[in-house]
Amino acid sequence: MSDFKRLSITDICVPERLRLVDDDHALAIQASIVQHGQLNPITVRITPNGKQPYTLVAGAHRYRALALLGEDQEIDVLVVKADKDEAILLEIEENLFRNDLSVMDRAVFVETYRDQWEKVHGKINPKGGRPKNSANLSEFLESPIGMLQAEAEKGFSSVCADRLGVSSRSIERLNKIAQTLPRSVREAIAGTPIADNQSQLLKLAKLPPEKLKKFPVALRETNDFKKSLTALEPPAPKPDPVMQQLSALINAWEKAKPEARAKFLAYAGLVEEGGRDD
Repeated sequence: MSDFKRLSITDICVPERLRLVDDDHALAIQASIVQHGQLNPITVRITPNGKQPYTLVAGAHRYRALALLGEDQEIDVLVVKADKDEAILLEIEENLFRNDLSVMDRAVFVETYRDQWEKVHGKINPKGGRPKNSANLSEFLESPIGMLQAEAEKGFSSVCADRLGVSSRSIERLNKIAQTLPRSVREAIAGTPIADNQSQLLKLAKLPPEKLKKFPVALRETNDFKKSLTALEPPAPKPDPVMQQLSALINAWEKAKPEARAKFLAYAGLVEEGGRDD
């Protein structure tokens, strides 16, 4: 059950979002709102014990666009009945099947969706079958919070893959990205081409934790993916010029003909001219 309302924008708390808000995107939405008005409500839930009576569930970019117009705004909202865990599922459901998601955003949503789904409905059997508390699914079947019962019966990845239009293997790759990359890295690459380059994201996911921790700094300094990875490697030791010369002499000696060796030894004063190299 949900209700449409008009609320003061200051009555709405904005928690940390799974998908970072892009101000350029919000400004584009703001321009549309100025011209056409707010066409779609944002989704909120009631938080009676919070400092603000409502908490944002979905529509963070629309909320940001409206907030940029001023704090005295009254905005259209859809108030849903949901607790904190259910609200996360709602946020993901609104965003997960959007075409404008980057690979990084989609990876975070897919991984978090599974975690929240299992938290609300029970563990998913990777071989198929219903979660343990499947009797409670009836409470969610008519709600936008719950996925179809077939989600649990078929297993998460196969159904999610069907709805995303990607293979189960792709879901596994997205999970690897989301599980491996810390928020500091996701924030560093947000809005860059890296966030939508699955190959580069998987390369990052293979880095050891100590290198991942240093990646955001390297990216800020180089502004280039390949150079950032190179910067994470320890500097190569400077070559010893004497050893380089010695190596060159040894190589030249091994390639030299006997006559050339004899002349070199004579030049060095080690044998007489015409002497043998014994």
